[in-house]
Amino acid sequence: MATVVVVGAQWGDEGKGKVIDYLAAESDVVVRGQGGNNAGHTVVVGDTKYALRLIPSGILYKDTVNIIGNGVVFDPEGFLKEIDTLQGQGVSTDNIKISDRAHVIFPYHKYMDVLAETARGGEMIGTTKNGIGPCYMDKVERSGIRICDLMDKEIFVEKVSKQIDRKNEIIEKIYGGEKLNKEEIITTYLEYAQKIRKYVDDTTVVLYDAIKDGKKVLFEGAQGALLDIDLGTYPYVTSSHPISGGFTVGAGVGPNMIEEVVGVVKAYTTRVGKGPFVTEQDNEVGDKIRVAGNEFGTVTGRPRRCGWFDGVMVKYASRINGVTALSIMLLDVLTGLDKLYICTGYKLGDKIIQHFPASLKDLGKCEPVYEELDGWKEDITECTTYEELPQNAKVYLQKIEELVGAPIKMVSVGPKRSQTIVREKIFK
Repeated sequence: MATVVVVGAQWGDEGKGKVIDYLAAESDVVVRGQGGNNAGHTVVVGDTKYALRLIPSGILYKDTVNIIGNGVVFDPEGFLKEIDTLQGQGVSTDNIKISDRAHVIFPYHKYMDVLAETARGGEMIGTTKNGIGPCYMDKVERSGIRICDLMDKEIFVEKVSKQIDRKNEIIEKIYGGEKLNKEEIITTYLEYAQKIRKYVDDTTVVLYDAIKDGKKVLFEGAQGALLDIDLGTYPYVTSSHPISGGFTVGAGVGPNMIEEVVGVVKAYTTRVGKGPFVTEQDNEVGDKIRVAGNEFGTVTGRPRRCGWFDGVMVKYASRINGVTALSIMLLDVLTGLDKLYICTGYKLGDKIIQHFPASLKDLGKCEPVYEELDGWKEDITECTTYEELPQNAKVYLQKIEELVGAPIKMVSVGPKRSQTIVREKIFK
């Protein structure tokens, strides 16, 4: 396969960064197509940890082209800070391309994100307050400002002046906040424009040419399928489409140009923020998983809710993404547990269902139907082949394959690159 999509098949934080980093070593191009710096991948290389938020994971390979696509909402301040951090770690940042069609995040987006979330009170949706949602709102309202606008001083000043005036009125009259300084924002963003200009390009052309030339292209997903604005646990979702289909729009490629879709899942389930969580273990087991898996957000540092593997949810995610392969992450975290449980169905009232409900009311009523499996005590962090895994670990993985209906091609048994079992190559 020359084009591969990597997506999260749960609520995000599945460990996509490691899979993407592993595949990026073979890639000519790595592409982000949605979200912004509300997402985060942590990649460990040797003893060095790289926290990537907006820049694609291919940046760790000097010859790889890294594309920030048109579907991304772009925070210049965050981007430039990330550039400085990477350069300080000795990473070259020359091979970055930013879509001239991507929408720009401004201070008013971040401020309104905070004000709106605070105003929700007990109904908070768990936004990272990075201005992602408000920027997408402007995009859909057709009042957003794109990178190509930022590159043209005359157009930019005209557009942003009107927007700041509008936003200040909302900030003052609706939220009772303090209005933002127009001149300061304009000056700051014109400085940003000069710093990022060398990276700006028509990335749809760059990407199309790469695919037509037979280059290996990796589409890097952010967040997870259950956070999709249409297909996730709405309203506790992100503001974009973190599913495989999101790349056709967010990167500007035809659907027939995507050949393989890798669904990344943890060997258990986690989520951040509010909303129903059928297999949640708000108990000693959940605490043990959280500590063993270091389940705290890359961007926010928030502790994640933890629970057993939800086969119903992952099967749903696999279906809507067209998953052709699975990558199971953090299998080592389950080592030492006497019994493991996999959710094979939901009990809703007096019925057993196999689908994932749209209604959060219905989802909140669902009870998990579990299959119990024996755990393993053996240390698996040094296993380099599937055959070396304990028999009970292999039985556990086989059950996931059976439930989801997709082959497991990669298994992670630790945070390092070397702690990755590849059963079948993704790029061929």
